[in-house]
Amino acid sequence: MKKNIWIVDDDDSIRWVLEKALAREGFVTRSFMNPDDVLSALDEESPQVLVSDIRMNGASGLDLLQTIKQRLPSLPVIIMTAFSDLDSAVAAFKGGAFEYLAKPFDLSKAVELIRRALEESAREATVELVTDVETEILGHAAAMQEVFRAIGRLSQSSVTVLITGESGSGKELVARALHKHSPRVNQPFIALNTAAIPKDLLESELFGHERGAFTGAQTARRGRFEQAEGGTLFLDEIGDMPFDLQTRLLRVLSDGHFYRVGGHQPLKANVRLIAATHQHLEERVKEGVFREDLFHRLNVIRLRVPSLRERREDIPLLAKHFLIQSAKQLGVDAKRLSEAALMYISGLDFPGNVRQLENLCNWITVMAPGQVVEVADLPTELLPLAAATLVSDGSIPALDRLLMASQLELLWFASLEREADRLLQQGVQEIMSKLSRDFESVVIKAALRHTHGRKNEAAIRLGIGRNTISRKIQELSIDGVKDE
Repeated sequence: MKKNIWIVDDDDSIRWVLEKALAREGFVTRSFMNPDDVLSALDEESPQVLVSDIRMNGASGLDLLQTIKQRLPSLPVIIMTAFSDLDSAVAAFKGGAFEYLAKPFDLSKAVELIRRALEESAREATVELVTDVETEILGHAAAMQEVFRAIGRLSQSSVTVLITGESGSGKELVARALHKHSPRVNQPFIALNTAAIPKDLLESELFGHERGAFTGAQTARRGRFEQAEGGTLFLDEIGDMPFDLQTRLLRVLSDGHFYRVGGHQPLKANVRLIAATHQHLEERVKEGVFREDLFHRLNVIRLRVPSLRERREDIPLLAKHFLIQSAKQLGVDAKRLSEAALMYISGLDFPGNVRQLENLCNWITVMAPGQVVEVADLPTELLPLAAATLVSDGSIPALDRLLMASQLELLWFASLEREADRLLQQGVQEIMSKLSRDFESVVIKAALRHTHGRKNEAAIRLGIGRNTISRKIQELSIDGVKDE
């Protein structure tokens, strides 16, 4: 059954107005006079968005909100309220409401708010689906699609793979996906970070040791190669492996045999090796700290994992996934990033990549006030220096102005990027020329509005010559210019 928008209000006129406005936009609606009818209807179907009054005869929209959040935690609920109920609206926010709509409301703004809630509902459904099927890697960006295609092409192979990418970009997840989609899926996946093990212990970790091989070796121990027998051995940060151990690893890759520390009996290594590094191994080879022959043994198939900066469009999906994941671990309701906060973090560089974003979502779940997280609620180290100072000073109005300017700048860049993508997808030619003309037209018109049509003053404000602005006005057919 098709999901739709449910409207709950004991005022016939409110229901009628919303029904007609939403119908004009092509939305399907269903109306109710009281919360009890809504709860009864939920036994048969569920909406995509619920719009409810806060005060109705014999019932409370807040009580309905609480029940809905228990039964359908991800359902966006918009609470309608009179201005006199503003405190209740704030309480609704804390109870998990998507947004509140103050009466009397502007109909176009109400429709736009409901449209945003529908988009939120669709995103929630995507994340829930991803979580349910336990997808190992998330991403819609083109750069990630290349990674997915490579995993698919390697699905019937046990070839050695070298995964490169910045720290925190998800190299181990890619390694696990390669194992999961390989003929060795039913055998062990063993991971070892070679940079995290002291040099003196790394050899034993890899190859195991015999009893009495060194002080403290009271019993024999199987190493990671033996533990991964028949499966996959993932060696992370291979670029930091000590030089002498590189020689031993090369010997295993060359003839398929190894010895435990202190052992004399060769053991057969039946493992698929996947290595990863955030370093440029070619440079390490030139520096003489990484064996060139080992590099070529590892570099059979190279798979590069993009940084989060290269896949910014995946940040909303990842953030929502991590917020849900963190909330489940703590047994609380998942928090939601406001549109402004989501836009803001999508513009951050995230040098720690996906791991840093996950840590941020864990911080938000524990530390951020309220269910809807605004930009000002983010950790101060993620805010501009001036904004962080205002947070510590408690200068919230000034902070709001600064963050608004930052958000508008991010929105401008995001809009420009979307327009460029649209033109490229449509095969439009000379895109740079077209966007440059649009940019010049918008900026010159804005300057002329500020100077009330005085082009010489506008030229000074823009930092261009009088002849240049005169020529541009003529080329772009801009009206409203005063004779000077």
